[in-house]
Amino acid sequence: MSISLFSLEKKTVVITGACGLIGKALCKGVSDAGARVAVCDIDYENAVKIADDLNNNSFAVKVDVTDRDSLSKAKDYIIYKTSSIEGLVNCAAVNDTFKKNESKLEQSKFENFSIDVWEESIKVNLTGTFLSCQTFGEVMAKCKKGSIINIASTYGIVAPDQSLYRNEEGKQIFYKSPSYPTTKGGIISFTRYLAAYWGKFGIRVNTLSPGGVYDKQEEFFVKKYSEKTMLGRMSQPEEYCGAVIFLISDASSYMTGANLIIDGGWTAW
Repeated sequence: MSISLFSLEKKTVVITGACGLIGKALCKGVSDAGARVAVCDIDYENAVKIADDLNNNSFAVKVDVTDRDSLSKAKDYIIYKTSSIEGLVNCAAVNDTFKKNESKLEQSKFENFSIDVWEESIKVNLTGTFLSCQTFGEVMAKCKKGSIINIASTYGIVAPDQSLYRNEEGKQIFYKSPSYPTTKGGIISFTRYLAAYWGKFGIRVNTLSPGGVYDKQEEFFVKKYSEKTMLGRMSQPEEYCGAVIFLISDASSYMTGANLIIDGGWTAW
């Protein structure tokens, strides 16, 4: 196998949620592999800063993945700039959010969990991915080629371990939400649907399920999380770049409908 199979030269790759922890790292990795990256995020100012540090005339695009019109305008702009779209990485997502002046523990209990937070998670994590695939995938379908990567999570495969969110004294700080694993599990099923639907058009659709990423979390959480992995640590955001480059590139030309799990062994015990 030639190493050139992993090259992303002459490919345009759209990355949504590009200003996020993983999204930012993927922009850099994909750009270094030769792609021209459309750095898509609702935070346009930060997207511009990220794009300015990339290679291959990469550029920023302001986009709200929950808004079909916003996505359509983004698609038209990207096609104007590049003429084609060969890759799409759906990173845009929201995690647990709580009202600042109220107890996180009480808010996060399932019995108290806000329907507004639930619906916001569905809107961004699931509907946002659905709309992004619809909008940018249509371009790929017309060209009969392309690769879509939907970012899920280990919590889309297994249930959250709520004991991770107990501090050194054994006190529960908060509960991982019901909405996050629900949406991430939905992403995995949606990916399989799209892979089957678009296979005849030459579009490959795969899921990447990352494990927990170190982001200066509290020491007790990092220690507990690390002990649950075979490698004994949390990941760094850059450690997902190789997988995404592989999934976009011709090196994975016979791979579709799959869920690539990179979690330090968390789900393999």
